[in-house]
Amino acid sequence: QVQLVESGGGLVQPGGSLRLSCATSTDISKINLMAWYRQAPGKQRELVAAITSGGTTNYADSVKGRFTISNDNAKKSVNLQMNSLKPEDTAVYYCYLHRPGLGYWGQGTQVTVSS
Repeated sequence: QVQLVESGGGLVQPGGSLRLSCATSTDISKINLMAWYRQAPGKQRELVAAITSGGTTNYADSVKGRFTISNDNAKKSVNLQMNSLKPEDTAVYYCYLHRPGLGYWGQGTQVTVSS
């Protein structure tokens, strides 16, 4: 079984930065796709950023230019650098791992952007 553990969430003021990390138990170089999703209270879970095993990235329009997703094969982790944070970025952020026929979710980490 694949396990995903998120870390790095917390409280930050608008304009600040946070770096989220998702640690896995498997060789991520052989995983098709890893992604970060988020879910705010009363809203559906939405895709924030994704990265393929080949290094191709994709971002939600709302975070493009502010967030950067990256992988670290040696550490078996996927990271999300979040800059210029806005109150509307407040949500629980979830790591997701996908390979053919299977998907795995982390338990989430809270990000709160407030002054």
